[in-house]
Formats: sequence, C-alpha cells, structure tokens
Amino acid sequence: MRRRLLPLALAALALPLAGCVPAHRHPSWAIFPLQRQQPHDGLAVVNQPDGYGVHLWLETDTRQKGRCSPRWVVPPARLFNGNGTAPFSSGLATPEEFFAVVRRADVQRMLRSQLEQLCKARAPRATFTWQDPPTAPTELKVEPYPLLEEPDLLSDPNAVLEQEERFLGSGGAPAASPAD
Repeated sequence: MRRRLLPLALAALALPLAGCVPAHRHPSWAIFPLQRQQPHDGLAVVNQPDGYGVHLWLETDTRQKGRCSPRWVVPPARLFNGNGTAPFSSGLATPEEFFAVVRRADVQRMLRSQLEQLCKARAPRATFTWQDPPTAPTELKVEPYPLLEEPDLLSDPNAVLEQEERFLGSGGAPAASPAD
C-alpha cells in the first residue's frame, strides 16, 4: 500500500513545485496612466515579465463639431520598468501586442476613463463618444491627421518655386555670383 501511495505523494508534491515560477517572470498586468505631454494622454500596461509592456498613446478626434472620440495609435510605444518607480517608453511594440492588450476588459475600462477625461480637457463643450479600439489588423483605419490636409497650413511646393522664380526674374535681388 505504501509503495502505491509514495509515487502519488511525490507526484502531488512535484506538480505544485514545477508550477512555481518567480514573480518577475510573470506579467503583473499593472495598468496605470503614464503621461506623455498632458494628463490622461497615455496609458501603461505591463503585459510581459520584468516590467515590460506597452505605452498606449491616447489621442482624440474632434473633427466633428461638438463631438470628441478616441483616435487609436497603432503600434504602441514599448514600456520599460513598468513595475518600478520610474516607468518610461522608448521605441515601438508590435501591433499584435496592441490588439491583445486592448481586448482585455480592464484595459478598455481604463482607456475609456482616460480618453473621456482627455476629451474634457481638449474639448470641454464636446460630447464624448466611445469607439471600441481595433482588435485585429483588418479593423485598422489609417486616417491622416486633419492638419496635414488643410490647404492654408501647407503650401504647394510647386507654387512656392514659381513665386521665387518670378521674384528673382522680375528685378528682385540679384543672385550672388560664385566669385563673391
């Protein structure tokens, strides 16, 4: 009888010990605001061991008057020292990591809270409209930032060149000679 119980007892003891992995080898899944330029514009998620994770950069879309909604930035920044006293980000994480992180309900709750506060700060009179983050590459919508489309902010390079040539050709300042 003892001979039968001994292997069972050893197996029962070995199984929990084999499953013991130091805490630093598991992700802590800590989620906390990590400011980039202003309050509520970044969220850190420790999704890897040793304090590594993603730094989600939070942006807003206020193109429609009276409405503020999230603008998703993929891929996220790479988070370092997420379990330490001075977390920071540098470089990029993978888009797949972004999708995996934003699928979690706890991350979405914190994202919604931070983005709502960011919208209140950026557009106090606008209504916050939540849009779920993309959770797969097929859901990504690449939208150019609206300021880059405004004709009064960026001059047509060909028009600028023509103006310079007309100015120089119409008695403007003489061009410097190579001998000067």
